[in-house]
Amino acid sequence: MPSLFRRKSADLVDEAVTSVTPDEASTAERPRAYTPAKGRETPKRPTVGRRPAGGAPSKPLTKEEARERRRQLRAESAAEFRREGGPRDRGPERLLARNVVDSRRTVGTWFFGGALIVLIGSNAAMPPEVRLVSNLLWGALALGVVVDSILISRKIGKLVRQRFPKTDQRMGSLYLYAIMRSITFRRMRTPAPQVKIGDKV
Repeated sequence: MPSLFRRKSADLVDEAVTSVTPDEASTAERPRAYTPAKGRETPKRPTVGRRPAGGAPSKPLTKEEARERRRQLRAESAAEFRREGGPRDRGPERLLARNVVDSRRTVGTWFFGGALIVLIGSNAAMPPEVRLVSNLLWGALALGVVVDSILISRKIGKLVRQRFPKTDQRMGSLYLYAIMRSITFRRMRTPAPQVKIGDKV
């Protein structure tokens, strides 16, 4: 019996040795740091400046093209600012103030035009009657702007308290923002008016 078990054990060892493939045998003989081949060549990394596949190489712009590109970017930036304004124009309270101003005719839109007339009419070379009329016109314009600004501020304050009772907007700053807009020509206002004259705000 003992000899029978020793024979079977010897046979199992022989089978294990003969079942090792040549590749495994060669792997056992290779150093530990050896890396087996992947079966295909490793692709090379693209070098700097190589043209990407399917794309045209980018060439530097000429002076004329660069100038035209800058002009186009400035025009796009101005158009975007004209539509949406800047940081000082953001917020629902500011939008409400703009709509209040834009929905009415304001005396302030005539202020600068009237100031030019007054400047010419008050010249010492003008007759006294013309200078008198110019001074009266100047006083009427100034008074009209003051009254209009008070009415606009009162309406904005009322609407803001109704619609935004928890606002943290400083009302003085909001009033000044609306007044400065009211003395600006409608076509020059930024952001552009979103309501028509006479619309209900």
